[in-house]
Amino acid sequence: MRIYLESSHLVAIVAIALVTALLLAVKFRPATWRGVLFEAVIANVGAILAVLAFEVLTA
Repeated sequence: MRIYLESSHLVAIVAIALVTALLLAVKFRPATWRGVLFEAVIANVGAILAVLAFEVLTA
């Protein structure tokens, strides 16, 4: 099975990552840059997985 990421998928990844990072920052309020970086990485991984899951389910 091939997965095709188009520009709309990339926009969705960015949007989901930004919203997730904002929600994580509001909930946990990181005090250090390492905490901010960790939340950003978690948000981006979650966004990529969400878009890939949607792509797999609709293919």
